[in-house]
Amino acid sequence: MSTLEQDIAALLTKVQKARPLVHNMTNVVVTNFTANGLLALGASPVMAYAREEVADMAKVAGALVLNIGTLSTEQVDAMIIAGKSANLHGVPVLLDPVGVGATRLRTESAQRILREVKISLIRGNASEVANLVGEVSDIKGVDAAESSAGANAEIALRAARQFNAIVAITGKEDVIADGVHYRVISGGDVLLTQVTGAGCLLTSVLGAFAAVERDMMLAGTAGLAYYGAAAARAAERTASLGPGSFQVAFLDELAKLHPHSVKGYAAIAEPNSKAAGGESR
Repeated sequence: MSTLEQDIAALLTKVQKARPLVHNMTNVVVTNFTANGLLALGASPVMAYAREEVADMAKVAGALVLNIGTLSTEQVDAMIIAGKSANLHGVPVLLDPVGVGATRLRTESAQRILREVKISLIRGNASEVANLVGEVSDIKGVDAAESSAGANAEIALRAARQFNAIVAITGKEDVIADGVHYRVISGGDVLLTQVTGAGCLLTSVLGAFAAVERDMMLAGTAGLAYYGAAAARAAERTASLGPGSFQVAFLDELAKLHPHSVKGYAAIAEPNSKAAGGESR
């Protein structure tokens, strides 16, 4: 087992033992699925949105996840309050820029969060991240056309440098970058695209790993690998059934994850680096 594989295995054990509190300021479509997914993984979810309490909740959480899926200006104001509190108390903040590029409000809201809050990790699809860095990319709702891992790596590297954060672009293959190095994680299954909130839950799962590991590149890599492995295992079990059965099986597989679950179900490649690991953010 390589050093990276050992580090990733140790992180899952750490999440399951620590049961980190993940504060989710997420969209109304995905709250139940997100909470159940985090519970299955072994983390402790909380959803808190009121301006009057988000600062207090964020400072005691292991990670704060900001998801602009069903946004309003009031919600963004609350996210800024929570984000600043998290920054003050050393709590990592993750941003899921859902639908950025689809409307002016979404793009400006994400840009405001990035200006006012130190973000540790950004996770989105290729179009969302491209629009964040100022590249016009077609987007319909929260969906985006697939692009190659190489093209996504270039976008992720650019975004990581621009925002001084780890950036994960997810799709057929996932890419995670620290501005210098990147990794490609293969796994998962196309059925994930037929489950509402699969990407949003993934960001929160990355939050659980970020809560127990200061190296955001390592935390993100581990979260992507285990999430992909759980999806691949669930798809294997429900191949002839459909997305409803897959969703339930996926939660089951998150609950059954063990340190060696990645083997045979997800793979990690480092095309531009001979060394494992990246910068800690």
